[in-house]
Amino acid sequence: MDLKEINYYYNKFKFGEDNFHNLMKKRVREILLVSTFYDAFIFEQDGQLSEQIHGEYQQLNLSTAPRITSVPTGEEAIKTLQNRKFDLVITMMRIGEVDPFKLSEYIKNNFPDLPILLLLHSTADIPLITQNKSKFIDDVFLWNGDSKIFLAMIKYIEDKRNLETDTRIGLVRVILLIEDSIHYYSRFLPILYAEIMNQTQKLITEEVNDINKRLRMRARPKVILVHNYDDAIKIIEEYREYLISVISDVKYLRSGKEDSQAGIRLLSKVRNDKFDIPMLLQSSEVENREKAKKLKVSFIHKNSKTLLNDLKEFIVRNLGFGDFIFRDKTGKKIDRAVTMQDFEEKLKTIPDESLIFHGSRNHFSAWLTAHGEFQIAKRIRHLKVENFKTSKELREFLISIFEEVQYIRNRGKIVNFSEKALSIKEGIVRLADGSFGGKGRSIAFLNSLLAAMEFEKGFPEVNINIPKTFVIGTKEFDYFLVHNNITYDITSYSDVKIAEIFLNGTLSNKLIYKLNLFVEKINYPLAVRSSGLLEDSQTQPFAGIYQTYMLPNNHPDKAMRFRQLTDAVKLVFASVFQETARQYIESINFKLEEEKMAVIIEQIVGSRYDDYFYPHISGVAQSYNYYPTSYLEHADGIANLALGMGIAVVEGMKTFKFCPRYPKMDILQQEEILKNSQYEFYAINLGKKEFDLREGEITNYIKLDLRDAEKHGSLNYIASSWDYQNERFMEGPYAKGVKVLTFASVLKYNYFPLAEILDNILDIGEKAMGVPVEIEFAVNLNKEKDNKPSFYLLQIRPLTIKPFETSIDPQTLSKKELFIYTGKGMGNGIFENVRDIIFVEQKKFDNTDTMNMISEIDELNRKLNGKKYILIGPGRWGTRDRFLGIPVKWNNIYNAQIIVETSMEGFIVEPSQGTHFFHNLIASNVGYFVVNHKSEKDFIDWKWLARQPIKNRTKYFVHVQLEKPVLIKIDGKKGIGVVFKENKIPTQSS
Repeated sequence: MDLKEINYYYNKFKFGEDNFHNLMKKRVREILLVSTFYDAFIFEQDGQLSEQIHGEYQQLNLSTAPRITSVPTGEEAIKTLQNRKFDLVITMMRIGEVDPFKLSEYIKNNFPDLPILLLLHSTADIPLITQNKSKFIDDVFLWNGDSKIFLAMIKYIEDKRNLETDTRIGLVRVILLIEDSIHYYSRFLPILYAEIMNQTQKLITEEVNDINKRLRMRARPKVILVHNYDDAIKIIEEYREYLISVISDVKYLRSGKEDSQAGIRLLSKVRNDKFDIPMLLQSSEVENREKAKKLKVSFIHKNSKTLLNDLKEFIVRNLGFGDFIFRDKTGKKIDRAVTMQDFEEKLKTIPDESLIFHGSRNHFSAWLTAHGEFQIAKRIRHLKVENFKTSKELREFLISIFEEVQYIRNRGKIVNFSEKALSIKEGIVRLADGSFGGKGRSIAFLNSLLAAMEFEKGFPEVNINIPKTFVIGTKEFDYFLVHNNITYDITSYSDVKIAEIFLNGTLSNKLIYKLNLFVEKINYPLAVRSSGLLEDSQTQPFAGIYQTYMLPNNHPDKAMRFRQLTDAVKLVFASVFQETARQYIESINFKLEEEKMAVIIEQIVGSRYDDYFYPHISGVAQSYNYYPTSYLEHADGIANLALGMGIAVVEGMKTFKFCPRYPKMDILQQEEILKNSQYEFYAINLGKKEFDLREGEITNYIKLDLRDAEKHGSLNYIASSWDYQNERFMEGPYAKGVKVLTFASVLKYNYFPLAEILDNILDIGEKAMGVPVEIEFAVNLNKEKDNKPSFYLLQIRPLTIKPFETSIDPQTLSKKELFIYTGKGMGNGIFENVRDIIFVEQKKFDNTDTMNMISEIDELNRKLNGKKYILIGPGRWGTRDRFLGIPVKWNNIYNAQIIVETSMEGFIVEPSQGTHFFHNLIASNVGYFVVNHKSEKDFIDWKWLARQPIKNRTKYFVHVQLEKPVLIKIDGKKGIGVVFKENKIPTQSS
């Protein structure tokens, strides 16, 4: 499927829904978003624009919110601009050959009044902006995973364009923000606008007069952002009588030169001019607090753990500047509906006279239109009460329209919680408001993608879907912290203590009510998963950093099932504050308070066998193969399959590898397949009805032998029998010999079209997201709905493939100058300041004692105190199978710059690929080398290493510290990684 086809389906399905235009004269009605389809989906769906604007659009029924047109490349943007008029262009960084700088130049030359904003994916892109300064781009913002930035960008442009007119005519007030850091103003603006919207909405009365509502919303303060002293002075002088607050950084440009005291000078001038307005000074240098105190202005420290909350408090404290009302026939208020769900429920119970009162005056249609429910409003707009014989008939008609429209509208979308929603056969139900987080976003994207593409029509013999999924949005996490008085000070506690604090906390009454209903109606096994705001993005996947808990959900006592479920939710919340997560968040230059946690409750895919529950196949597939063999190429992709629960795949245990594009090709020789075959698997232990989740993620897993699966009859189509006499695999359930998981009936004889399904989904996913992707999936070969086997998509995430800029020509290399050479390297770039090497002494390595090696490397890693090093050891780093390598977690080796996985005599393990551990290493720009000691090309110069000065030694590890740093180069495109013994080789990149 090509991009045009995906674009067709995308626009046909319409991931985003039209809402409201605001009422300012120069407003943003049409936005051209130049981005991958996945980014567009996140903005429109997960961001839920209508909810975020807090009444600015929701309360007005006379206009619609900005309409977004998404195109995937700069070339498509130019074509679109030639045919349609837009009010704003928002472009991402990676949009094809016509990059943002070329695109912006074209736009300004042809549409000089059209504003252009650049939205960056990560802080790593900021230097590129500095190097490629463009006078054609109006401003640059940084997206940290929270789609509120999108709203802030729209409001920023609208406020800028309407400032002169609206202050003069409407006496609108102005908040001035002076900040030159892209990172910080991208965090501040969304908070400013969200709080202003909240405060403004409190001023809106219960009038039904739209003119008054319009005036009140117009009266909200405008936020004007500038980046230097001179522009700030212009705003202050021109709009002094409208100015209600100034928020300023300390260091920025003044008269074209950086002034370390610019903010102090500016606020002093404002104060000396006798402005009696609240002002805020924010700085990363805590000594500026005293200067702020002298000026009698507020101060916040930029490096504070509570920076964002401090800003909110300033706004609420200093700038503290709806609903549908059901009435009786006299106009007296009798009830109130806050949300659409609330409205629908109360429609069933309000008195007949209220129903007739509002129905005869078209109040329902007006309110629904204002809340974006156009389909329902359209159906009842011309409704006449006299057309119905009784009020009961009218009520039933209104309720039936709600149900009919919601059924059509909910396909592939997110359903708000209700008792009815618990019985859905497919889709996503929202249990609490807020963002879905990274993992939740991707599941919602999959849900929409499958519906938009009508994917199941291509495979009529298979059910293709996502599992039933329920999502607790991030607002519950915010509530939990505040309500239970949990502050960021708890990070000084142990993980055990943190878990106890969260388990003793109380969830919101609304969620408790919903989860009580949930356990009453739902009786299948559940996976309770994390979905952090920063999780599974293109730059920081967080794979495996947070907790997932598997619940049998079969205790005979409903109260016990409820406790187990709520404990799992609380422990997922707690995982944000635990050591592994904290270290990871800090290492990618985020603050802990920027992370918020959503929780996904998902039906576990599989079938029951006695007291065990598991799927026939779990797997991970990638559209990019890091280590292609034979005639395979990187773009052909790779998949890993396992029997039972997917933990075997994502945690790097023994699995079966194949290429979805060429499923009949064996990647390994027969003897290697035998050696690396899965001989045990994980299932959910349904017999364990009482348990303590504090014991960890694997509490409710049980490890079973293939002989157990054979008894269950679950090997029939996934196992072959090894014929020792003829040294070949035999197929069929009655073939004699040792059972080996080859999945041959599925892959080679197409009993189930797994390879074709994966190849199609990977292709569509990569094109829709704009980068290579990884998917997690599960297959149940037992007949389910419509008497068909089922394929379930569990997860999609972008693969961390760095841009290929470093090039290595092997012909120019001298083996004498190299310490390490590999043709199986991951990562990309040049590293020049590494002097430390930590390696496992091979003669001491014992793969039965790898658990004790974790504490040794953890201590050595900490002692390096932030210095980068090369880490070398046998087998797979980060595997959960302790016999295949050292099962470290990311926080045990977070200072490593290059990790080398090597083999040795008597210990040869197939290379890692696609584990959770792996993703986080690559996302952190850590190189990963695989060196087979029997390779003719790849090598480690152990003799050279043995001559280097030893800094430290433990039972299993040696820490070498070189006098001069080595030079490390990785060519990600070719997969070549080298370490030079001395850093004297000229840098070559292309």
